[in-house]
Amino acid sequence: MATSTSNGTVGATAAEFRPMAEVRRDFRVKWYRSPVEPALLRELMRRSDWHGGLHSVGHLLLWGATGALTWLLFAAELWPLFAVTLMAHGVVGSFFKGAAIHELGHGTVFRTKWLNGLFTRVFCLFGFVNIYDFKVSHSYHHRYTLHPEGDREVVLPQDPTYRFLYLLQLFTVNITGGYQSAGLWPVLRLHVITALNRYPSATGAGGDWDGEWMRAIYRDAPAMRRRAVWAARLILLSLAAAIAIPAALGVPILALLLTAHLAIGHWLRWLVGGPMHAGLRDNVPDFRLCVRSNTLDPISEFLYWGMNWHTEHHMYAGVPCYNLAKLYRVIRDDVPAPRTLLGSWREILAIWKRQQTEPGYQYDTPLPPTAHPPVLSQADLPRRSRAARGRGGRSPPCRAVPAPHAAATPRSTPPATRLPR
Repeated sequence: MATSTSNGTVGATAAEFRPMAEVRRDFRVKWYRSPVEPALLRELMRRSDWHGGLHSVGHLLLWGATGALTWLLFAAELWPLFAVTLMAHGVVGSFFKGAAIHELGHGTVFRTKWLNGLFTRVFCLFGFVNIYDFKVSHSYHHRYTLHPEGDREVVLPQDPTYRFLYLLQLFTVNITGGYQSAGLWPVLRLHVITALNRYPSATGAGGDWDGEWMRAIYRDAPAMRRRAVWAARLILLSLAAAIAIPAALGVPILALLLTAHLAIGHWLRWLVGGPMHAGLRDNVPDFRLCVRSNTLDPISEFLYWGMNWHTEHHMYAGVPCYNLAKLYRVIRDDVPAPRTLLGSWREILAIWKRQQTEPGYQYDTPLPPTAHPPVLSQADLPRRSRAARGRGGRSPPCRAVPAPHAAATPRSTPPATRLPR
């Protein structure tokens, strides 16, 4: 497995990585976080069943509406319109995995804990997602973002994949998968391999997951691994039922509508998800340098569950997705201005082209003049961050492995400062 560091070193292998138990014990990243008044941060971190329900139910209803419209057009044999709505249906469903389950997996969407768990299971059911793989891996991703010793969920450099055949699949039927989209075959293969309690053998063989990384995160979490194995078996059973039952009832179109998002409509998920970390710096304790935020239209931001505010999400993982834009307005003088989506991809393309001749090159994100200088090492941390380590940003990103910044949900005390509109 290859990694790239800011000094241009490429080529770490599985044998060179320490067991994750040792990494958790010995390796600490003290992150720089833009300062926020504690009372204001408590208000930003306040969860809402209303907002959580609006987003969760709204996403499911939109998926149901596109599915119903597609079925009607199929019955009317209006094939061009059927193709358009089937693509739209796939687009909506493709965000179950990378957005809905991501946010629900953080446990920050609903104030009521059981509602968060309920909708996590609903989206996992319809998305055919193994929540345990996500939870274990993503905990490390937040704890050690782009430090390859502790985070190999995202490894730099990333190839944004401009190959014609891959782009064609994104806009038609995605079989083989690639950057920011797993594809039908890798997803099915990973579920089968996991159900047999085995691991992918090669980089990328498991779709989103690398075999070495999966072995590493589960080596000292056997209970979670057992749950992941049983979850994979249930996913395969539910997938078989989603195909067999409609076929037996004589309505094969229903099977297509239930499973289309596994292979159809992945282009938007690729487009909005690609900019998160591509081309940025690794091995730095500053989210402003290793995470990218960008602006989106309201529909895309809704489907992506606000994860376009990705710098803010990493900096304060306890802030619900529906408050991330507010968080940006609070810390805007200390973080890079969000790129437009087009601007993000222009930046990524320029970085990728340069990396073809300079493999160790990584982009230095410019900060506003009012911002604290870039933090490239622990020694650059301001005194406040060394002492407080970003108070308020220590809520656990996921509940799979203990994190050094775990904290209880903040009390809902009235804010001392008004939130920006």
